[in-house]
Amino acid sequence: MILLVPADPLRPRHPDEHFAAEAQAARAAGLDVAVVDHDALARGGDVRRAVALVSGSGMAVYRGWMLRSEQYATFAELLAERGVVLRTGGEQYRRAHELPGWYAALAAVTPPSVWTTGSEQADFDRARVELGAGPAVLRDYSKSMKHYWDEAAFIPDLEDGAAAWSVASRFLELREDDFVGGFVLRRFERFASTEIRTWWVDGVCVLIGPHPDSPNDSAPVEVDLAPIAPLIAGLGLPFVTVDLALRTEGVWRVIELGDGQVSDRQPPSNPKR
Repeated sequence: MILLVPADPLRPRHPDEHFAAEAQAARAAGLDVAVVDHDALARGGDVRRAVALVSGSGMAVYRGWMLRSEQYATFAELLAERGVVLRTGGEQYRRAHELPGWYAALAAVTPPSVWTTGSEQADFDRARVELGAGPAVLRDYSKSMKHYWDEAAFIPDLEDGAAAWSVASRFLELREDDFVGGFVLRRFERFASTEIRTWWVDGVCVLIGPHPDSPNDSAPVEVDLAPIAPLIAGLGLPFVTVDLALRTEGVWRVIELGDGQVSDRQPPSNPKR
């Protein structure tokens, strides 16, 4: 098994500092480690330089900065040309990375959601009417702008079309070229806890910890995964993270599912895991 990590921009033959501890732990465990040029993948153009330092062959896992689904697919193709096969294929990455890929399987345990293809106002209006009156949270297929909560994430009432589109317009301004797929409107739910991040390998939860946005919070001692675990296993994805929050009435809800290769973690998490 090969662990692939982004290269340090200033020292291109060394792992990026953010992933250096994981690279060191992988070597200590007997895995091969290779660096890739994330920026070359993200920019496009001469993408083959992104994998120029990858040698050997066999299965590989990427741990690095986020890639768009199409960039990851190119990454997988370039590696395959060199005899390296990513354990998470391009189609699997898209299903984990973009909400429409996992929503149907987890609909019972996540807020009701509708989405558009593209960013046209007419499509946005059709989606908000479909979800119905009431508060909602806006995102695109892969990301929200929750750090701009009032201006680009929270919509107090979908029935107010002008106010809702104002939030959507600001979201588009902030996301710019990073906008992925279309708008996603998710029914707003009230939670009694901050989010936690759970890590799953082949459908089995292997780690529970704080969400990267809440580094000072500890994960609850009791997390009921029973309603969620068979649904995650049913996705058939090799490596994912699932962010959970406890609703006010005591039910754990899925806030986000992501590909584990590009999900951040807190430094206290054991890099060997």
